Amino acid sequence: MYYQTHREAEQHDAKQRENDKQIYTYQADWVIYALGFSWRESTDFRLALGSLKEDLTNEIQIIKLSDSDTEDFVCTTKFDHNFPATKLLWLPDRSDSHPDLLATTSDFLRIWEVDDDNKSVSCKSELKDNTQTFSAPLTSFDWNQKDPSIIGVCSLDTTCSIWDVGRESIKAQLIAHDKEVFDIGFQDINSFATVGADGSMRLFDLRALEHSTILYETNHQSTTGEGKPLLKLGWNNQDPSYIATFEPDSSKVVILDIRVPMIPVCELEGHTDYVDAFSWAPHSSCHICTAGDDMQALIWDLSVMPSAVTDPILSYKADAEITSLQWSATQHDWVAISFNKTLQMLRV
Repeated sequence: MYYQTHREAEQHDAKQRENDKQIYTYQADWVIYALGFSWRESTDFRLALGSLKEDLTNEIQIIKLSDSDTEDFVCTTKFDHNFPATKLLWLPDRSDSHPDLLATTSDFLRIWEVDDDNKSVSCKSELKDNTQTFSAPLTSFDWNQKDPSIIGVCSLDTTCSIWDVGRESIKAQLIAHDKEVFDIGFQDINSFATVGADGSMRLFDLRALEHSTILYETNHQSTTGEGKPLLKLGWNNQDPSYIATFEPDSSKVVILDIRVPMIPVCELEGHTDYVDAFSWAPHSSCHICTAGDDMQALIWDLSVMPSAVTDPILSYKADAEITSLQWSATQHDWVAISFNKTLQMLRV
């Protein structure tokens, strides 16, 4: 079933095409490193894509579903970006009541504003810590869905910074790990988790940042006492007691119940090569999609936990290693993946 939007009458023809197709494809001019679905229900199937170039000057493209029968997507605008964007996220707001904002990280946190016709983009804010003479690269960030004025960023210098993007000021800054911090994600308005090169996952509360709770450590199960890094994390959108993560050079995704720290409640081991990305379903507490170097995107049903989840319920084989993945927050039947220069949107 296709997830309807408020512009059904205006977009009847496009909807008919969507109902008929299972896969939409877009070819970029460069290797795609980052992707992000727009939250706005008035902009069906709009995504931002970030390039991976060795040059200083990289690029962001904004694409949307085409009305033409000759191509699936059309690029509405593009703009230069310093270094590859390590992550990009749209403002987590489904309405049109706020400015149309896109955030990116690389050397700094930048907030971009897209005009009403999607044809031009301006840099609204370039947020950096002016107390430091050198800013370490930013590895990731998360936009607080409960309070969109807050963005948390993490860095190679072991720190995390919590920004008030409206005031363009840092609300809080902390040394989160002993080594580089690779990802950050908000559980709710005050709580967020981080993972890093020291092999730990930590839970913080904005109201008491002097303390943190260790949710998981890779050296907990290590015979040498040295843990492997944790690269990414993601909270379950419908049940924030659950969080997922994975190690580098690993073919499994670890699911944790934060009420029982340190011990995985489930390990998803269906990939035959290294995992690169995952995304929880936005509308279901028991579904997650994973993807990796085996060129597969797998959807899992976790409703049987704590019993073992041995096989995915759906699978898709791409033409190359899948490096990026996101499940649409507003069109729940669609997942976007990228491999090399190709973006594909898959009906699930």
